[in-house]
Amino acid sequence: MKIIKRNGAEEVFDINKIIAAVTKANQASERSYLSEEQINSIADYVEYKCTKLNRAVSVEEIQDMVEDQIMATGAFDIAKRYVRYRYQRSLIRKANTTDNRILSLIECNNEDVKQENSNKNPTVNSVQRDYMAGEVSKDITRRLLLPAEIVEADNQGIIHFHDSDYFAQHMHNCDLVNLEDMLQNGTVISDTMIEKPHSFSTACNIATQIIAQVASNQYGGQSISLAHLAPFVQISREKIYREVLEEIKLLECEVSEDKIREIVEQRLRKEVNRGVQTIQYQVITLMTTNGQAPFLTVFMYLNEAANEQEKKDLALIIEETLKQRYQGVKNEAGVWVAPAFPKLIYVLEEDNIEEGSEYYYLTELAAKCTAKRLVPDYISEKKMKELKEGNCFPVMGCRSALSPWKDENGNYKFYGRFNQGVVTLNLVDVALSSGGDMEKFWKIFDERLELCYKALMYRHNRLKGTYSDAAPILWQYGALARLKKGETIDKLLYGGYSTISLGYAGLYECTKYMTGKSHTDPEATGFALDVMKYINAACDRWKAETNIGFSPYGTPIESTTYKFAKCLQARFGVIKGITDKSYITNSYHVHVTEQIDAFSKLKFEAQFQELSKGGAISYVEVPNMQNNIPAVLQVIRFIYDNIMYAELNTKSDYCQECGFDGEIQIVTDNDGKLVWECPKCGNRNQDKMNVARRTCGYIGTQFWNQGRTQEIKERVLHL
Repeated sequence: MKIIKRNGAEEVFDINKIIAAVTKANQASERSYLSEEQINSIADYVEYKCTKLNRAVSVEEIQDMVEDQIMATGAFDIAKRYVRYRYQRSLIRKANTTDNRILSLIECNNEDVKQENSNKNPTVNSVQRDYMAGEVSKDITRRLLLPAEIVEADNQGIIHFHDSDYFAQHMHNCDLVNLEDMLQNGTVISDTMIEKPHSFSTACNIATQIIAQVASNQYGGQSISLAHLAPFVQISREKIYREVLEEIKLLECEVSEDKIREIVEQRLRKEVNRGVQTIQYQVITLMTTNGQAPFLTVFMYLNEAANEQEKKDLALIIEETLKQRYQGVKNEAGVWVAPAFPKLIYVLEEDNIEEGSEYYYLTELAAKCTAKRLVPDYISEKKMKELKEGNCFPVMGCRSALSPWKDENGNYKFYGRFNQGVVTLNLVDVALSSGGDMEKFWKIFDERLELCYKALMYRHNRLKGTYSDAAPILWQYGALARLKKGETIDKLLYGGYSTISLGYAGLYECTKYMTGKSHTDPEATGFALDVMKYINAACDRWKAETNIGFSPYGTPIESTTYKFAKCLQARFGVIKGITDKSYITNSYHVHVTEQIDAFSKLKFEAQFQELSKGGAISYVEVPNMQNNIPAVLQVIRFIYDNIMYAELNTKSDYCQECGFDGEIQIVTDNDGKLVWECPKCGNRNQDKMNVARRTCGYIGTQFWNQGRTQEIKERVLHL
């Protein structure tokens, strides 16, 4: 069994340390002496409780258990001395907690940091540099920038103040890059003017440079649309046509126009292949300043094309993108595996959803790609238009969605907009704090919403007054705006141009505690929907009061799911069906252990997705579907008719020790820790295996903390 020290380092549980600490407190007491047998009994009981939690336990949790057991024996004087000792040690630690955490992450024994982000390798220098800066930023944020009320609520898992490691800087979360403006009207990268490209391949190369620059100036995900690259296919076609004519002239031969066109299209396809390859390989191999590949989403929407020819060219780009992703990328062993990025989103629409429609072949290709490589995810044009005032547009990052917004000319605008940041409310904590009293629940809910509002306003005000010079690529050169040097970004923070998100987590556990039933039970669904409507009402109220674009957000908590679970257990104990896991459920999702078929799950969750206006995504867990593409297409068709945004969770693993390419399993080792194991050769070395799992709307490939690993292990299949 392992414990997690205060600096995040992991070490083996040692019962003798508990015995020694209680013995010292006992010897220092003038009365209420505990016998050696009683001290050993206290230590044994604490060890038993830690074992029952089935996860690594923090030092603070162990000390709380020890304190409770001393009190239970009636040795109050000893308990008082033990508390006093803890307090004195706490004061010493508060003098400097940052140094120890930085040193532990440099030595790669900080368990929290090692598994905080499933797409960052904490042994790499650039990642460590980012984490070091993050620890300093967290320290400044907690001591100087946020009030104690918000810091304490975050510590207790009542709320989660996202990305505090970047809060000290004036940085925003995620965005939709206006690639069209930057390519058509030019941009500036590293003080160098980049003019409109004269070919598709050049446009793709410039796009990757833009992606890298944007990623280095924000902390969230970015999205681009392939439709913005489509016009350059025609530019290349015309350029190639002129080159072919020149060659024919030099050869002094006659070639029919049809043959010329055929040669042009062949060469054009090769250029599209090279351009798409540039984006895929550059994005995967680029290392931005935060130590990871850019968190990029690529949007594939045929109806975004300006005309029929451009639509055909866009289809050509989409086809090549899907083919290359289906193939995958080679790992260090030279084996084709599934990369984490870029994330792909494929829009389902009238002319690609029906068998026999013009672009149905793309949907078939998408289904094959999903079955093998986990992507693309799917947006239903029909359902999104119903919910977004007739618009269809990409999400930012893995799910953040903008609200419809019109410019001064009354035209809808989505590209060039962004999200200011997120604060997430732990709904399970609200329920448990109420003790099941419904009247008390809504009262506490109001108090917690007010706390979230204060935290969100700190996020907003941190961005307020930011000069465009802080990130020229974003604010001056077209990615998000064309502001002047020395101008602030303030006008982009109001009127709904940008959003700011109130996240929520644990709707399932909240509902089950308050009603005794899963939110899928018709008798409990109404309560769950009421909770969602209450969140929406709060966001609407704040928006009316401030003219800021507040929106409810189905949070993709990754490491936070574990943090929330640990905090709930520490405050309320282990409650069967509520806090007896090392994770809580993301947003409105059906619990991962609940038996439900894929179609019922998507249909049920659609009603909650509609109320998560700031973004949400649903998924179905499926087995290996590479030999059952018709079933994948059936699910895709159901998505088109029933839900705005969804994905299929398949598996794509590889063991470098024995070449096994099936599903790597999760098992429990001798210390009670969940580890990954090859079912063929028994390999448990994570450095010798490639595992890809979608955990929070995006694919992770660097493994996960114990809470998220347990959640992955316990997922049931929906198909």
